[in-house]
Amino acid sequence: MDPFEAGAVVFGGASGLGEATARHLAGVGAEVVVADLDAGRGQAVADDIGGRFVPADVTSPDEVQAAVDAAAAVERGLRICVCCAGIGPPAKIVDKNGPAPLDLYEKVIGINLLGTINVLRLAAARMTANARDADGERGLCVNTASIAAYEGQIGQTAYAASKGGVVGLTLPAARDLAQYGIRVVTVAPGLFDTPLLRSLPDNAREALGKTIPFPPKLGEPERFAELVAHVVMNPMLNGEVIRLDGALRMAPR
Repeated sequence: MDPFEAGAVVFGGASGLGEATARHLAGVGAEVVVADLDAGRGQAVADDIGGRFVPADVTSPDEVQAAVDAAAAVERGLRICVCCAGIGPPAKIVDKNGPAPLDLYEKVIGINLLGTINVLRLAAARMTANARDADGERGLCVNTASIAAYEGQIGQTAYAASKGGVVGLTLPAARDLAQYGIRVVTVAPGLFDTPLLRSLPDNAREALGKTIPFPPKLGEPERFAELVAHVVMNPMLNGEVIRLDGALRMAPR
């Protein structure tokens, strides 16, 4: 059975890494649900790929469940879940104004870590109803961390902590779900040419790209999507965090 001939849901699928992944999965045969807070952009992407858009805040159990249910409403069920939703506002623990506001940490960790867990638990629960394929597999959940989980820069304490949590949950989640034939893999990207970086001047983006050992350029979101597709096809990839960074190791600033 082809795992791509099934339902897939991409959270954060309206832009950046998520959009590239939604487009790639649809291109190889999956029936894709684009789940995002940006209704206008999300609907446009879904229309373009022949998929469906469902508005979803990853911190909302009801909204995530609705997106999961929509992706599962195909003959072979929900087989692929990718979570790319996240934020990363900078803040030092202490600056000239005093300690960083606690609610900033609550928001970043709430979306990046608890949101990922919310998506993972609801998607995996739905996948348990799938028939097993020839390898005994029922589904795959791909999470998105960051190399900031390992080398967080100055001002990235909230972001690095949240992504470190995503890295840390990968193996135990894969062990939890092994009995059901559900895999869990995390991708930790480096510097990618996403909308956030596209807001910078061209010379600043070029300079950032040159900090990457090889290839010395910002990563294309399509490379992330291609890795996700490979993970889908390779049943031995489980419980692993894959750095996708061109050998970059982030400097303090």
